Amino acid sequence: MKYLESTYYFDIENELVQNLISEFKTNRLSDKEKTIGIYTKVRDDWKYDPYSISLSKEKYKSSHIAEKQSGNCVEKSIILIACLRALGIPARLHLGKVKNHIAVERLTEKFGSNELTPHGMVNVYLDKKWLKMSPAFNKSLCEKLNVEPLDFDGENNSFLQQYNSEGSRFMEYVDDYGYFDDVPLEFMIKNIKEHYPNIFDTNEKITEFKL
Repeated sequence: MKYLESTYYFDIENELVQNLISEFKTNRLSDKEKTIGIYTKVRDDWKYDPYSISLSKEKYKSSHIAEKQSGNCVEKSIILIACLRALGIPARLHLGKVKNHIAVERLTEKFGSNELTPHGMVNVYLDKKWLKMSPAFNKSLCEKLNVEPLDFDGENNSFLQQYNSEGSRFMEYVDDYGYFDDVPLEFMIKNIKEHYPNIFDTNEKITEFKL
């Protein structure tokens, strides 16, 4: 199955990726338990950072992301997919566009919009069905934003924090780009440049952004 394959981006044989899944490589855990465990690990061990953007191919390798302490939603999805595939659990990347409604001042200042694109999440195949899950927002960040962290139970979709704890609108999906068996970097770069042209006004050759 192609959703189990190793690729340039999902370099699942790499020692760094293998080290991340070492605690889950046991027959004592079901695929569902392994998925819940590695999902929670990726969600909370990498702090969410939407302000770091790269157009460089090597920066989206799961082994590179494994060495970091933070990542945007696409990066965190990539490392989660690599870990799942390394455990023999089919997984693929799902991209879309989301609109944030809380704590958007800095987003709007840096991006010129409160919409984030492409927004990454993960599709995982468990018990003969595909499920959606988003590891983007770490638990400590959710506490600051007064939003319940997204837990994954292995049986239901868990990808959208629609409201905060007070019932105010937090985020919404405004577009769905579908799923991919590998990282569609050309599509992502085109998408970023179309939605955030102000970032590229000064120098088209820039490949790294820390906004």
